[in-house]
Amino acid sequence: MTDWPRRAERWFLLRANRLLVAGTLTAAVFVAFVVAVSVLPPPFVERMSASDPVETLFGTMIAAVVTGTTLVVTIGQLVLTQENGPLGDQRDRLRDSMDVREFTAELIGSPVSTDPAVFLGDIVETIADRTGDLRRSAGDSENGDLGNEVEAFTEEVARDAAVVTERLDGARFGSFDVISAALRFGYSRKIARIERLSAEYGGSISKTEHALLDDLKTLLSLYGSAREHVKTLYFQWALIDLSRLILYAAIPAVTVAGIALAVVDPTTFPGATLGIDHVVLAVGAAFAVTLSPFMLFVSYVLRILTVAKRTLAIEPLVLREE
Repeated sequence: MTDWPRRAERWFLLRANRLLVAGTLTAAVFVAFVVAVSVLPPPFVERMSASDPVETLFGTMIAAVVTGTTLVVTIGQLVLTQENGPLGDQRDRLRDSMDVREFTAELIGSPVSTDPAVFLGDIVETIADRTGDLRRSAGDSENGDLGNEVEAFTEEVARDAAVVTERLDGARFGSFDVISAALRFGYSRKIARIERLSAEYGGSISKTEHALLDDLKTLLSLYGSAREHVKTLYFQWALIDLSRLILYAAIPAVTVAGIALAVVDPTTFPGATLGIDHVVLAVGAAFAVTLSPFMLFVSYVLRILTVAKRTLAIEPLVLREE
């Protein structure tokens, strides 16, 4: 029961649909605006008669939306810049990628899939298989401590691998599902345990077990590199989606702000509902719409920054408990 705030925060930052998050934030701004303007004196209609807060508000918002949209286009150009380059650079990129694919195929013993989710899943399943081989080999050892250590390590790997492969099954790249599943396999801790096993029992394990430990370390390192590559591709994909959505949202935002700037005055929306002036509701709704591009930016960047924080260290360093 006490863990639900953390679960809610994790869902909001990572799992929730980004359009839903942006819509929720926009609705929260609308409600806060209406409540504050309706409660705080003097009444909004009187303020509109004495000065022109609507002109000030929406004139500023138009400038902010145009400037923000230009900034987003710049971000999109930076992402695309990484994909551009002379023929030699593109050939080097492709050659490096093909070398990694061939190396991966040798380790897992089968052709490498072109689907990112299947690619990661194949590596995880191979790690689980190699760990099972290590357990069977260590089970014949006369060193009981080694057998117990390997048994505990195998159970951990098998449990994590089962969860990750189940989540990766059918996951489609572009959604957060692939990255979410990949983050659940903590390769850093597993590499550290392999290094500790090699250091503590190096004199009592067989050549076969040495080879299995080396293979496991190589596979876990490969998984770390592959996960970082897929994560980088997802970041680029998400930033391109974000740029496109903000460009779409900027058009109605500027339109609504311009209409509000041109036509809203104390007589445009007469009357009140539940003690709230209709003009307050109209201005609040227009303000929320003009903020929608910014809320889209916030919702996407929150997820990207959260993932980046949780995967800062590619080497076997554990920066957080989870």
